[in-house]
Amino acid sequence: MENYTEFDALDEGIIPGGLRSKDEIKVLVCYLLKNIDGGLTREQIGSIMQERGIANYFEAMDAVSDLLSNGSVTGDLVDDKEYLHVTESGKEAVSLVEKDLPKTVRENAIRSAIHLITLERNAKENEVKIEPAQDGYTVTFTMKAGESTLMELSIFSGDRDLAEKVKDNFLEDPAKVYSSILAGLMIE
Repeated sequence: MENYTEFDALDEGIIPGGLRSKDEIKVLVCYLLKNIDGGLTREQIGSIMQERGIANYFEAMDAVSDLLSNGSVTGDLVDDKEYLHVTESGKEAVSLVEKDLPKTVRENAIRSAIHLITLERNAKENEVKIEPAQDGYTVTFTMKAGESTLMELSIFSGDRDLAEKVKDNFLEDPAKVYSSILAGLMIE
């Protein structure tokens, strides 16, 4: 008998090569939770699936609900957020079939998860405010190390979209921005 995957999941918003099987989506959710320390929230899982067109958002949320119901995944409340973790039975099950998922899907999911976690950590550790100003917006960046303020910088942006882009680019790598500014100021 020929081995095939049943395409039984919605494919809206996914790229060619994305997951169109409910079982594959469940396996990928368990794979992510097995490989990301600290767990992930439902929102993070949904964002990971959407960012790279890996799976349909609604199918991913259904997969999470099914995995919680069958005991493959459990949740812990931390700072008013539910973080999901794969259980031992879920780890055992995913270990048997994770290699059946395309390698590019697994790699893209992990890359997306790391990127998302990094952005969230950067947003927590650094403050960025966008405030209306005459003829545009002021974007203010504040970097802290504990209680000390390392840098506070305000720049002007002509429109809201550009201000959001500047904010996002800063949060991609605040240390790089800080180092670049410091290097520019230390030139003799």
